[in-house]
Amino acid sequence: MSVPAAAALLLAAALPALGAAPARAAADVNLARNPGFESGLAGWTCSGNSGTVVGSPVRTGNGALKAAPAGADNARCAQTVAVRPGSTYTLSAWVQGSYVYLGADGTGTTDVSTWTPSATSWQQLTTTFTTGPGTTSVTIYTHGWYGQPAYFADDVTLTGPGGGDPGDPVPGAPGGLRAGAVTASSVALSWEAVTGATGYNVYRDGTKVLSAEGPSATVTGLAASTAYRFEVSATNAAGESPKSAAVTATTSPGGGDPGPGPSVPKHAVTGYWQNFNNGATVQKISDVQSQYDIIAVAFADATTTPGAVGFRLDPTLNYTEAQFKTDIAAKRAAGKSVVLSIGGERGTVTVNDASSAAHFADSVYALMQQYGFDGVDIDLENGLDPTYMTQALRALSAKAGSKLVITMAPQTIDMQSASAGYFRTALNIKDILTVVNMQYYNSGSMNGCDGKVYAQGSVDFLTALACIQLEGGLDPSQVGLGLPASPRAAGGGYVSPSVVNNALDCLAKGTNCGSFKPSRTYPGIRGAMTWSTNWDAAAGSSWSGAVGPHVHGLP
Repeated sequence: MSVPAAAALLLAAALPALGAAPARAAADVNLARNPGFESGLAGWTCSGNSGTVVGSPVRTGNGALKAAPAGADNARCAQTVAVRPGSTYTLSAWVQGSYVYLGADGTGTTDVSTWTPSATSWQQLTTTFTTGPGTTSVTIYTHGWYGQPAYFADDVTLTGPGGGDPGDPVPGAPGGLRAGAVTASSVALSWEAVTGATGYNVYRDGTKVLSAEGPSATVTGLAASTAYRFEVSATNAAGESPKSAAVTATTSPGGGDPGPGPSVPKHAVTGYWQNFNNGATVQKISDVQSQYDIIAVAFADATTTPGAVGFRLDPTLNYTEAQFKTDIAAKRAAGKSVVLSIGGERGTVTVNDASSAAHFADSVYALMQQYGFDGVDIDLENGLDPTYMTQALRALSAKAGSKLVITMAPQTIDMQSASAGYFRTALNIKDILTVVNMQYYNSGSMNGCDGKVYAQGSVDFLTALACIQLEGGLDPSQVGLGLPASPRAAGGGYVSPSVVNNALDCLAKGTNCGSFKPSRTYPGIRGAMTWSTNWDAAAGSSWSGAVGPHVHGLP
């Protein structure tokens, strides 16, 4: 969290996979329908009616896609394609324009994307992926970027084993959806088989959570004593059917709190505690300033088990495990919450299938029991899979109970649209989510909710970007402003505590705004976060000393 992480994320997205492309069977064909847009937009769906087909420029044939980003819409054009489980695919397209992306969602392993910052003539983008053991369809897409001109795409190819005959009609909606056995964390579903279907997608509360080959599936990672709404669709190479009629099922009671745990106050200040020495003041948990309501211990480490995390104190801190546990217990007794942060700038934790999701939940819960943590903070700065991170967090919730604290610290780029993976995860777990403290730093310029571009380091940057979350589905109590505690704490984006307080006043009360003023106020906004309590201490605790009382005094 202490370097220009957004730039690093874009660089990581741009790097091609290493190694030679896998060999292809001669039978592999292009699975994309209407790949050259010779039949208009048939087979494709473009967000916000952003796409049209033009006769120039084209790479081959008589048509090409032109899609124009507008406001908070990035002009995503997509189609769902039937595939086979456990198979390797190559996706490519020819594009023109600035910041053009090509990718695939729902792979069941690691979703992929690649991009070009500037293609003044036709440039080919290519990426590969392998489907998961239960994956029967994926969504391929192109999109542009906010505030950029229209982009062009042509000659899309997806090669690999087909999941069905591309000439088959789209299957009909499944009938007879019913819920079977339920546990505290799962619901068994079944439905009538659909003629011509090669697979099925299962949706929970409107969000796709898994794919199935046959007419039954069990949805796991659910919270105890909670009602969920399920739907299912059928897929083949021609596309995806409408969703079935919905069925509602309620999980059974279960789980339990590992300890009484404090309650997070209505308005809260979050601070990251560094389990390492990088030049900031070295602290013990007992040294953390009293203004912090949530203390995020940074960071857990990946283990050799996919999805699982571990934690050990940095030996250079001269901090014993026994004293660490005692200090956590004392903070909790004082009404503070202490959570374990997963990720950071160099974090490599990956949760991209059901197995790694289960490992994540099991390992985090074990660490909660071992050290007395109240929950978990998600700070994965290299992206996440919303389907399986949702499963992991719901499984953790089922284990830990209703007092579980879940915080998130996405970068600004991760919260520009409700379709982004981080934002989707936050909305998926809205019923158990505590707060999203987006990092309003190391960012550069970004779009606000009014479609205008704002530069970091101003009150407008904070308020106009927070508005995207506030109007995009999160409750005000789930939105916090994340800022560096001092200029040394980040590569860019530091603002004085007074600017943080002005932004909070603007959002909560409509006062002290800059040029951007939200159309309504959000008096329930949760508060603010800083990186880090250590850098705050190095600056004489000036950040928490100014922002803390202001947050706690909000209406």
